[in-house]
Amino acid sequence: MAIRFDKREAVYIQVIRYFKEQIAIGEIKSGEEIPSRRELAQQLKINPNTVQRAYKEMEEEGLIYTDGNKPSIITKEMDRIKEIRESLITEAIDQFVDRITSLQIPKEQVFELVQIKLNELGKEDKEKHD
Repeated sequence: MAIRFDKREAVYIQVIRYFKEQIAIGEIKSGEEIPSRRELAQQLKINPNTVQRAYKEMEEEGLIYTDGNKPSIITKEMDRIKEIRESLITEAIDQFVDRITSLQIPKEQVFELVQIKLNELGKEDKEKHD
C-alpha cells in the first residue's frame, strides 16, 4: 500500500480517500479485510492515532465495519460502494469545472478538448489489449 501524502491536506483524509479510490476501482473488494490500525500505521509510517481517526470516520460513513476484535472489513453494501464511486466522480468533475471556469475557456472548446483526450485514452486502452 503506497500513498503519496500531500502536506496541504490532513493525512487521515488522504487515507480515507485512498481507500475510497481503491474500492471504486475494484482494487479492494467488498467484504475484504483491511490491515489493522497498527499494521497500516507501520506500512504508511504514520501515527497510529491518525489511522484510528481515519478508520473511525470510515466506520461512520459506512465504508468499513468492525465486529469486536475481528479485523475491519470493507462494507458489503453495494449501494454504499456505488455512492462512493459516484461521489469521487462528482468531486473530480467539480474540480475540473472549477479549474476550467477560472481559465475562462469557452464550453465548446472544453467539450472538444475533452473529446480529443477521451479518444486518445480509448486508443491507448485498445493498444494495451491488442
